[in-house]
Amino acid sequence: MMRVFFIALLVSVYTVATAQENNALKLWYTKPATQFEEALPLGNGRLGAMVYGGVDKERISLNEATLWSGGPIDAAKVNPDAKHYLKPIREALFDEDYKKADSLAHFMQGPYSEAFMPLGNLFFDFDNKGNMSDYCRELDIQQAISKVSYRIGETRYTRETFVSHPQQVIIFRLTAQGKDKLNFSCHFDSKLLSRSSVKQGMLQMKGWAPVHTEPNYRGNIANAVVNDTANAMRFVSMLKVLKTDGRQKLLDSTLSVSGATEVVLALSMATSYNGIDKNPGKEGKSEDSLAAGYLAKITNTDYQSLKNTHYADFRKYFNRVSLALGDSENEKLSTVDRLNRFAAGHTDNSLIALFYQFSRYLLISSSREGGLPANLQGIWNESVRPPWSSNYTTNINAEMNYWGVETADLPEMHRPLFDFIARLAKPGHITAQNFYNASGWVCHHNSNMWAMTNPVGDSGEGDPCWANWPMGGVWLSTHLWEHYAFTKDEAFLRDQAYPLMKGAVQFCLDFLTADKKGYLVTAPSTSPENVYITDKGYVGQTLYGSTADLAMIRELFVDYLKSAAALNIDKEIQTQVKKALVRMYPYRIGKAGNLQEWYHDWADNEPHHRHLSHLFAAYPGYTITTAETPQLADAVRKSLQLRTNEGTGWAITWRINLWARMQNGERAYDAVKKLMRFVGQDAAIKYGGGGVYANLFGAHPPFQIDGNFGGGAGISEMLLQSHQGYIELLPALPKEWQTGAVKGFVARGNFVLDYAWEKGQLKKVKLLSRKGGTCKVKYKDQVKTLRTQVGKSYELKF
Repeated sequence: MMRVFFIALLVSVYTVATAQENNALKLWYTKPATQFEEALPLGNGRLGAMVYGGVDKERISLNEATLWSGGPIDAAKVNPDAKHYLKPIREALFDEDYKKADSLAHFMQGPYSEAFMPLGNLFFDFDNKGNMSDYCRELDIQQAISKVSYRIGETRYTRETFVSHPQQVIIFRLTAQGKDKLNFSCHFDSKLLSRSSVKQGMLQMKGWAPVHTEPNYRGNIANAVVNDTANAMRFVSMLKVLKTDGRQKLLDSTLSVSGATEVVLALSMATSYNGIDKNPGKEGKSEDSLAAGYLAKITNTDYQSLKNTHYADFRKYFNRVSLALGDSENEKLSTVDRLNRFAAGHTDNSLIALFYQFSRYLLISSSREGGLPANLQGIWNESVRPPWSSNYTTNINAEMNYWGVETADLPEMHRPLFDFIARLAKPGHITAQNFYNASGWVCHHNSNMWAMTNPVGDSGEGDPCWANWPMGGVWLSTHLWEHYAFTKDEAFLRDQAYPLMKGAVQFCLDFLTADKKGYLVTAPSTSPENVYITDKGYVGQTLYGSTADLAMIRELFVDYLKSAAALNIDKEIQTQVKKALVRMYPYRIGKAGNLQEWYHDWADNEPHHRHLSHLFAAYPGYTITTAETPQLADAVRKSLQLRTNEGTGWAITWRINLWARMQNGERAYDAVKKLMRFVGQDAAIKYGGGGVYANLFGAHPPFQIDGNFGGGAGISEMLLQSHQGYIELLPALPKEWQTGAVKGFVARGNFVLDYAWEKGQLKKVKLLSRKGGTCKVKYKDQVKTLRTQVGKSYELKF
């Protein structure tokens, strides 16, 4: 019987994997992109490209992850008087003078974040003669390669593009099959200060980022973009022909090829970035040497070898997980057609599975070890003043990017976030002292590549509900424990995670203060970007003891205690944390049956607000769970009902995850459907809110990549949970997903699950234990306990 079971399981897994070898893992279109939200993204964590797929003119928009405006920040010089306002604000708050507290909060602000910059564009101008037919543009997310093909006359033209992580270059291969040949020219352009030239047998563009950019939401203000080439981040792009059977010509700022049946080009890019404490202009690295060095390493490498190396690297990560949900017959349709059908009410579970795998694709493409974490747009941005500066917004968005990373078996892609947290801790220590007279370290709601930790607001212009939020470091630090909980990497916990968590804990211990009833609360406090109405009718932002603050601190404290106990260190701090936990203001259920967002049972100025920060304890935290705190879980459900499933792209994904945690598959799937609403010029039904664009990018709108990552996390949360001390299979399965199979989802404890279900019923389960130990696996009302050994697999039947 055991042999029969494993054969059946292997057949199921093979079926999933085989389906995903074909059209199941492709985005494809019948015409070129005309705007950013239709172009197809490629990336290797450092280099980003958007492929438009034009016929007469091809556009490749380019990004390099370290190309930011600005430079090093001296945290000690950012509003050194801010701490003097802490006591007056607290006095105003505990006197219930919220208007005065709101006014004083503006004195505890600093400058805005700098922005992620677009490097520019590479254009191909083709000398085509005749009418085009048989056009196809596609992105294979399993191979991480873009392909454009079409016919003109008797000749088939094909272009392949990929961004190689091992070689750190972008590779293009153009071919012509038929009687006509390839004839084209290439040139660069950029919205930044730049100049193009021909040098050393290559087409080059050199340029400078601004030294300052104002956020786009500040509008058309003076000096919104400031240039200073002496202190600016420099960049270079170099395009080189690796192989052609045609004629190559370099002249002025153009590279031309004529009479070719094949051309292989390599594009290398680099900046002068030399760390967050080095002036990129005066102390920067040689961007020319870096870019030329990447090209030198591949000059004598053939295209197939480059492609094979790229495939092997990417698929090493991507192929760890497979997901099938049925409806494979829809894969014969173009992506636009599928999106329009889905928006019209037709089921397309294979499209949901594609969206999930696309979220994994984007993470592998935008967050690699040794580099920067994915920002608000991943690594794909075409604007000098991008939406919200394309920065790290830590009151939800930066964290949401990494919600699903561990279950998706991509722990390596989490590490850039941890390195970023480590860089924040040093300036964050200074900010904690200067703003709150506190030890440890703190980060507020915006940061950037330069590890900015101060409150933003242009030193007084920002609304406190978003500018004066000091929980960024607290929320980020919970990711450190989550990585350990999934991987059981003790060296990581000891050497990297614990010291950072400890610093965030020390800040919280100092920042918490007693209210009039003796409870420990935060003051000043906000609930990110939301506004309350007091019982006296005042519409305000600053308060004491918001539920969101206290939920995040509780989560951090609980995580810290587990970490310190595992390492058997810092008994004195453990005691302080335990005492603080007992004294913290408890969660409260309001008169509507909801989980209170505010210390008092106040109304929301915007009842359907997009943020759900007060529900943090239910997701991504888990100090509120369906098993341990059922009454509070009911209050979370009521809050979700009051907020509704409507919202912007990323806000809908938070609702998916919360409904999944509340184990309501139908509500979660309703939010999935809303997330997948087609937004764009080819949408048959026009929506005013968030959804997805033609290229499946998340629509806030505008584009924010957190909707992709949060949506992927929500889909996996519907199918697997492990936060309540046991692994639960299919905890929020909607009726639409009657048949499916998962291969490779990871649960806390580093257990890998393969399982399948038919007609809504679990059929087979295989569990691999990477670290050993005891685990419990639950399905419906059945719980099985396994005592596992390292590296061994186990089969379960329910």
